[in-house]
Amino acid sequence: MKLSNQILLAFTLVILLSIADSYTNYMLSKKVTLNSQFLARSEEIIRNSNKTHKSIIEMQSAFRGYLLTNDQTFLDTYYKGLVKVPVLLKEQERLLGGDNKQRYLLDSISLMHKNWLVYSEQLIKAQKEAPDSYKNIYENSLKKHVGKKINDAIAGIFIRFDKIEYKSRKHHTDMLLLSLQNARTYSLVFLTMTIIVGLLSTIFIIYITKRRITEMVRLAENISKGNFTVLKDTRNDELTALATSLNSMSGKLDKNIHELKNRNAELNKFAYVVSHDLKAPIRGIHNVVSWIEEDLENELSPELKRYLKIIPKKTRRMEALINGLLDYARLNVNVPLENIDANAMVHEIAASIVPRNFKLEIGSLPVLCTERIKLEQVFTNLISNAVKYTPHENGLIQISCKTFKNYYEFSVKDNGIGIAEEYHQKIFEIFQTLREQNEEESTGVGLAIVKKIIDDRQEHITVISQLEKGSEFIFSWKNN
Repeated sequence: MKLSNQILLAFTLVILLSIADSYTNYMLSKKVTLNSQFLARSEEIIRNSNKTHKSIIEMQSAFRGYLLTNDQTFLDTYYKGLVKVPVLLKEQERLLGGDNKQRYLLDSISLMHKNWLVYSEQLIKAQKEAPDSYKNIYENSLKKHVGKKINDAIAGIFIRFDKIEYKSRKHHTDMLLLSLQNARTYSLVFLTMTIIVGLLSTIFIIYITKRRITEMVRLAENISKGNFTVLKDTRNDELTALATSLNSMSGKLDKNIHELKNRNAELNKFAYVVSHDLKAPIRGIHNVVSWIEEDLENELSPELKRYLKIIPKKTRRMEALINGLLDYARLNVNVPLENIDANAMVHEIAASIVPRNFKLEIGSLPVLCTERIKLEQVFTNLISNAVKYTPHENGLIQISCKTFKNYYEFSVKDNGIGIAEEYHQKIFEIFQTLREQNEEESTGVGLAIVKKIIDDRQEHITVISQLEKGSEFIFSWKNN
């Protein structure tokens, strides 16, 4: 599966979990709202029931007070109740809605209250207008506790009504608490699942991607070190193309390097063969000139003798060029590392190159681990170059070293003829020399060898020089 599809799948799972969480919370919130609304309505029903029952009791108390005292002021409360109780009963009907059980009880209360009103109105009217009739009603109704029975029945129904309402209210309260608890629980569960899925998906994708990128980086490092391995990648995603390209590059480089090594080997063989074949005729020319000088010495004119003396110089220069080419070709040969006392090595080189009439100053040189033959070639060519371009009278060569954290900086300085600034880079090209071509001492190969060694090691070399003010070659050398 492609990385983009894996990321899309993980993102989809997180979105689905979020949607499920939102939907669950929405449904639970609806339940919470419904239960909350019921509880609010139940609170109003209980409050209205208490007010209605209280008003009916106040009417009954006022009625009894009037009968006992015949005081008209007690009837004020009674008449207020006649107006207030129907309104409260009507409001209770609205609050109850279609609840059949409680509506039945409310209807019973309303009916009994009407019966009590009929009973109470008869007694009030009789006491006001017909005392004889009142006595008859008193004997038949009041003494038999007709009103009390109605009042007790109304009180009992109110108790049943409130009991049912409190029971329903408790049920909805429990449902409300359960909905709130479920909301918290489901939210926590979905949040935990979302975090787990998100983290696991992220960790998995990062792990897979990082592992494969690490393998590709390792392959690239192997390629840079010349180890042309191949990365096995069975996944078919965006990184597969990169792995394929690296494998293709590794294969092509392996093939090209192999062909290059073969060609270098062939060129080295060719160089040795050519040098051997070229040296033979050069030696032959030198021998023929010697024979001519020996056999025909008396017959040669002065001008011809001068020409014959030029020929050995040219042949020796040709032989020096061939030897320089061979040295340049040998630079690709790998040699083992070893601990080298640079001070002893430079003294040994200088002893065989620097004339006795030169003044030689060698500073404190380090002991370092490196390839001996290449460091020898650098110092040999730089010291030899200093000798060639320095007049033997008052000649001075100074060799020193500066130590840095990971490398050394060597300096070879002379007080010779110097180098013009426009030639500071040109002198490092092969066969480039500041001497005339008929002077055998310079072949133009020595500094080219130095530059190639320095470049192959990824070091740097600079020259500081002006005409008639000497030259200083400064080069860096890592300590392995």
